[in-house]
Amino acid sequence: MDLEFCLRTRYLCAMTEPMHTPGLAAPPPLGASALPPGTYDGIVVLVTGGGSGLGKAIAAEFARLGADLVLVGRNAERLAAARDELAPLTGGRVMTAPADIRDPDRIAAVFDAAEARLGLPEVLINNAAANFPSPAEDLSPNAWRAVLDITLTGTWFMTREFGRRHLAAGTAGSIVSVGASYAWTGGPGYAHSAAAKAGVKNLVETLAVEWGPYGIRINGLVPGLVPHEDMTTDIRGHLDRAGEAGPAHSEHGEHGEHNKHDTDGPRDEHDARQPALRVGLPRELGWAATFLASPYAGFVSGHSLVVDGANWQRRSLVAPPVVPVREQLGRGPFAPPGPGGR
Repeated sequence: MDLEFCLRTRYLCAMTEPMHTPGLAAPPPLGASALPPGTYDGIVVLVTGGGSGLGKAIAAEFARLGADLVLVGRNAERLAAARDELAPLTGGRVMTAPADIRDPDRIAAVFDAAEARLGLPEVLINNAAANFPSPAEDLSPNAWRAVLDITLTGTWFMTREFGRRHLAAGTAGSIVSVGASYAWTGGPGYAHSAAAKAGVKNLVETLAVEWGPYGIRINGLVPGLVPHEDMTTDIRGHLDRAGEAGPAHSEHGEHGEHNKHDTDGPRDEHDARQPALRVGLPRELGWAATFLASPYAGFVSGHSLVVDGANWQRRSLVAPPVVPVREQLGRGPFAPPGPGGR
């Protein structure tokens, strides 16, 4: 193996040398790309939830490959900060569009603005979602609707607008919708989100067939545990109680914080809960998204790609003790709500 190539691709080197650390090897370094340079030159990519967290990480990988970006989210300040962070990666062609994806009229306005400034988006990344841990019996109607309306209905509104515009224009497009493995396993403690993500998965499989004849592909992208600095407080607290959260980190630019999982150094107790013996890094999800949306995945549609180091498939030889969700979340016994407190 060529030494220079080996030095540039530490991951491949790890496969040719004795393994000093158990578990899956660290990924290639930040800044590496899974596809040839310029793969997305001149391509407009719209990312919902693009102002923070995994959405921003996904947007960064498209930017490195030359894409023009449309970042959509509810927080204008976060979007502006993300734009400033990502613009150097893509030559400055990054626009922001504050929007609530539950509002179809606002979504239409976002597409109008994007088309006028950059062109019709050829790639849609449905990343925006709402979630928080809760025993199912504690979910109020408003809590249920909030998660379903953003995660499922908002994803549908974005997908419908994208599809309608490409069908009218007679142009091809690619959609990647971020899912969750509990869409098919069930999600105790996340009944609302699991139901919504099951709907998202079904949309992927249904629309891949309906819109395939028109050149529109749609796939799902399912992340495992990928800690980041924008995780919500309640989800981070739940993971901390389980010893799974690991360190939060940012890795989009030169100001990104170094993370121990960038190397094959010592692992800690957080990693022991993953078959890979490490958690994922945001860029790994970004690489998967850029592949799924690219011409290199041109015959892939209706598929959900899981990026979780086989975590959802793990089983124990002996079933562990059952701990009720209420106990896992540190909740006391259920108390029925009073009058009017549905």
